[in-house]
Amino acid sequence: MAEIDKPQRSGVQHIEVDADYAGQRLDNYLVRELRGVPKTRIYRALRKGEIRVNKGRVKADYRLQAGDTVRLPPLTRVEREPGVAPQSLQQQLAESTVYEDVGLLVVDKPSGLAVHGGSGLNFGLIETLRQMRPQDKYLELVHRLDRDTSGLILIARKPAVLRELHRLLRGDGVDKRYLALVAGSWPRRMQRVEAPLAKNILQSGERMVRVAKEGKPSITEFSVVERFKGATLIEAKPVTGRTHQIRVHARHAGFPLLGDAKYADDTSEALTRQLGLKRLFLHAAGLRFTLPEQAPISLRAELPGDLSKILDKLRN
Repeated sequence: MAEIDKPQRSGVQHIEVDADYAGQRLDNYLVRELRGVPKTRIYRALRKGEIRVNKGRVKADYRLQAGDTVRLPPLTRVEREPGVAPQSLQQQLAESTVYEDVGLLVVDKPSGLAVHGGSGLNFGLIETLRQMRPQDKYLELVHRLDRDTSGLILIARKPAVLRELHRLLRGDGVDKRYLALVAGSWPRRMQRVEAPLAKNILQSGERMVRVAKEGKPSITEFSVVERFKGATLIEAKPVTGRTHQIRVHARHAGFPLLGDAKYADDTSEALTRQLGLKRLFLHAAGLRFTLPEQAPISLRAELPGDLSKILDKLRN
């Protein structure tokens, strides 16, 4: 079923902030409460004093307290009715849940599934999980994975957990490890690529990332896992978290990922065809982090079958 846009205008609302949202920035809270209202309209309402907390004007970065009363003015929002995710996908995600507690869900995302609906897609990972788990009043992505990338992704079940994981991600509190297959023989001495990255939107609308002096500082650590004729299986640890970082840093080093149509060269394209690889060989294989008052969490997701078969071909 396709998404349907239904314009709706709400009346004035007064919402009391519960303890789960204490400490959250007001603008982030509003974006979630006012789904369907453009962000530009939300910020304009804040500047004009249409949105108030405890009857007073506040700025976007105000930190909410439990018991605060937020006044929301009448705002027109476009309610998007997501398509219903097929039962087979819901079953696949149920079987791919690798960790769950009261505040967190970790799923081994299949390749080909976008994390969000949109751009012609009726549903993505988060919309499907919300359909599967109506008892969860709060489910939000902690970070993103590209559509073609498989592996571990974090979903917060509480606002406080989302804020804490974002804080850990801004520093070095989350150890993320990826497995990637690259064209060529990756040198063991090349253990770190440090190159600034800048986003570039092409005339076609395609988003590309390139190494550029004016880009954001970006660091990826690499290590060799297994060597093959013409290819190397590597482990990548992104120290920073830029868009397409592993893919662009590997290409910058001279060793593009196999199956990467966006950043390929002639050698990687030829080997991808020869092996019959149908998608990007990039898998979020490991996560390690510690949340307050909990034991350390260490998770691992094995390579999916389609990628394991490619390695078997190379070994044979």
